Amino acid sequence: MSPDDIRSDFSLAMSAMYRDEVPAYGTLMSLVGKVNAETLGADQQLRERLEATDTLERISEERHGAIRLGTPAELHMMRRVFAVMGMYPVGYYDLSTAGVPVHSTAFRPVAESSLNRNPFRVFTSLLRLDLIADEALRAEAAAVLASRKIFTDAAVALVEKAEKNGGLDAANAARFVEEVLETFRWHDKAIVDITMYNRLLNAHRLIADVVSFKGPHINHLTPRTLDIDKVQAMMPAEGIAPKAVVEGPPTRQCPILLRQTSFKALEEAVSFVGADGDWQEGSHSARFGEIEQRGIALTPKGRALYDALLNETRARVRPAADGSNSGAYEAALADVFKAFPDDWNAIRKAGLGYFSYSLTAACETANVSALGLEDAIEQGYVRFDPIVYEDFLPVSAAGIFQSNLGDEVAQEFVASPNQVMFERDLGAGVLDEFQHYAGIERASLEACLTAVHSAVAAE
Repeated sequence: MSPDDIRSDFSLAMSAMYRDEVPAYGTLMSLVGKVNAETLGADQQLRERLEATDTLERISEERHGAIRLGTPAELHMMRRVFAVMGMYPVGYYDLSTAGVPVHSTAFRPVAESSLNRNPFRVFTSLLRLDLIADEALRAEAAAVLASRKIFTDAAVALVEKAEKNGGLDAANAARFVEEVLETFRWHDKAIVDITMYNRLLNAHRLIADVVSFKGPHINHLTPRTLDIDKVQAMMPAEGIAPKAVVEGPPTRQCPILLRQTSFKALEEAVSFVGADGDWQEGSHSARFGEIEQRGIALTPKGRALYDALLNETRARVRPAADGSNSGAYEAALADVFKAFPDDWNAIRKAGLGYFSYSLTAACETANVSALGLEDAIEQGYVRFDPIVYEDFLPVSAAGIFQSNLGDEVAQEFVASPNQVMFERDLGAGVLDEFQHYAGIERASLEACLTAVHSAVAAE
């Protein structure tokens, strides 16, 4: 069975499970579907561009999830699990820069055909126990994590079978989906007592979330919208309270990178083991709903400009956790980002974003062999389409994390990127996203070489 089909089945099963566990997610999916339909109906140019790039059909299926792992062994096994579904680690993210003690990667399909079949991604974080200042708490947390087993025996056996046989047949693939789903299921009984939980909580809410439970429950699933501002505005009427500020760049005619918003994490009933062995009632807050709007993947030059503008915005107005200055922040963001071109051709000519090139129908009846790339574009023989950013933004991810972990942070963490350690624990290198997008662009240009001058290659 194709890994793409296994991933699609798993994504559907995960979505159904999460909808049952968190009903507000189902409401969110319905809202996003409505907004997307309205947006496509009102913007024929957008519809045509999505149809031309084979991405229209995937919009309704688009979603990503996020999990938080506790040990290198869990991360290593998770990589093997995702590989069965055709998902590979792309990018390294150090969230300690925003006071979150994890580093992460995104497991996702890489080939364009696989992304169009089903673009399911899982942002996967590994707890950085080395960043916990309290040595005694660090040792106790490590002991708790070492004692748990987050994968069923059947799931491990099926991964081994897939690795040995080069994949799974339909029957084994169906079992694989069922067994792996258990890893992401919500557990309302903690594996620590209330005292230990509170100590973990006081260190950081995320540490408590990772260490206190049997497994890495999926903490959110994210549908993709074509108009995140409209979804944000409509959420309250659906009984959903959105976070105060949309993370990422401002509203634009030509979307760049990634914009995200979410509803606040749920306060859910959880039981803790008491000293007498009886269960003690309590609560835990971790799971939430998120929405994203994706734009063009930026080049290193474009990303540097984006980062500089975002830093300038935050130097002017630091967004308050309670949303009290959200209007001022959004106004500053819009003003500062005027420095980033908001026209596809201007973005392309400035080398700020990645594009996919293709020949138009007009090229079939014309002699364009003597034309350079720019002339061929200007005369309508070659078209260019923005390559969708398939990855994540550390600042956005950290902003979502923080807004759903509480406004206060008990412990600050020194930025400590360690990709070498992460890849050692992962058991593989992570794909460099810039090189990947550049390769897609280069391949599309090379495909046009039969019809346009060889100067295209040099450009």
